[in-house]
Amino acid sequence: MRSTVKMPTSADSWQDLSLGQAPDPSQLDNIKAQLDLVLLALEALAGIGSEAMLQAANDLKLESVVSDRVALWRLRQSNPLRKSSGGRKKLDVEEARSLVLIICHLAKQHQELIRRAVALLEQMAEQNSEPHRTALLGDYLDTFSNTYEERMEESENISTDLLNQLALKLLIDLLFYSNPNGHRRLWLALLGRT
Repeated sequence: MRSTVKMPTSADSWQDLSLGQAPDPSQLDNIKAQLDLVLLALEALAGIGSEAMLQAANDLKLESVVSDRVALWRLRQSNPLRKSSGGRKKLDVEEARSLVLIICHLAKQHQELIRRAVALLEQMAEQNSEPHRTALLGDYLDTFSNTYEERMEESENISTDLLNQLALKLLIDLLFYSNPNGHRRLWLALLGRT
C-alpha cells in the first residue's frame, strides 16, 4: 500500500524510521501515548504551542499529515491516556513517523534551553537539592504537572513525585532527541517501549 504522505525535507530521516513489521494496536497505543507525553514535555519547557508544531510540520514538508490545528488536535487526542472529548482517532505509522520528526525538529530548535535545564538538573543532583528550587526547573515541573492533570485521564491516581520523575525523565530524553540523530533515537525508544 502506497503512502499518501509526502516525503519530508530529509528523505534520509524518513528512511531512518523504518519498521521490520507493523506494530499491533496495543503497540500503537503505547507509541501514541509516548509521543504525546514527549510533546507535552516540550510544551512545558519551551512554551511551544500548536503554531510552533504546525510551523515545524511546514518546515519538514509534512503538511499532508498535520495540515491545521484540528488535524494536530486529533493526532494528540489519539493518546489513549487523554481525557476524551470525542475527537479521538486512530494513529497510523506514517502519522507516528511525522510526529517523531516534528518533535525532534522542535527539540533541535530549543536545544540550548534543553541543555541548560539538564545541566541545572545535574547541578541540583550533585548538591543533593530539589530540582524545583531553580526557577527554570520549577516552572517546567509545575507546567508539566498542571498540563498533565488537565489533559490526562488517570491524573488523580499519580503522585506528585511520580509525575515529577516522569517530567525529569522526559527532559533528559529531549536532550537526546535534540541531537542530529535524535529522530532515530526517539523512534527506537518508541519501538522498544512497546
